[in-house]
Amino acid sequence: MTVALLLSSSSDKLTFQSPELWVYLLGLTVLLVIALRRVVAQQNPLKDEVYTRTVAIEHIQSGVAWIRADGKIRSINAAFAVALGAEPKKLSGLDWHQLFAQDDRDRIQEAYTQMLLVGRATLDARGRRADGGPSGLEVLMVAIHDHKMRFVGHHCLVVDRTREKMLEAAVDELSKRLEQRVSAVR
Repeated sequence: MTVALLLSSSSDKLTFQSPELWVYLLGLTVLLVIALRRVVAQQNPLKDEVYTRTVAIEHIQSGVAWIRADGKIRSINAAFAVALGAEPKKLSGLDWHQLFAQDDRDRIQEAYTQMLLVGRATLDARGRRADGGPSGLEVLMVAIHDHKMRFVGHHCLVVDRTREKMLEAAVDELSKRLEQRVSAVR
């Protein structure tokens, strides 16, 4: 029942001085407080879940970046920033193509187009480090859509393979030297 219905169904006239009006208002206030507490209680687990996921993303060993639909970096975790030799705060707001070497940008754009069509795309690319050093990245891009299936951005997940690539290059170099020495001995 609403307050207006309660007021009109009463035989006596309710005024601000009548105790019945104040009882109705007190009852309505109690109901609203109970409803508000229930809403707040339901929100706390959601906040906890968002917090735990945020902590997990920040401390994961892989790089994770959230790229908005306009191509700007919304957020980037520490692992991704370390792979590029930069700080996460300095990378936020940049165009996401700037994370990769200039020579790889055509391949990145092709993978982006594939991600838009299929929903995900993978490739190996070189990252653009702040210090100019090499950075080998294994990249996975995943498209994100809202509840109305509108494209809202994508996640760019990377695994830093720089050390593996450097070790492979060193093994190749040592193998070539060994072959040269073996052929020189024969």
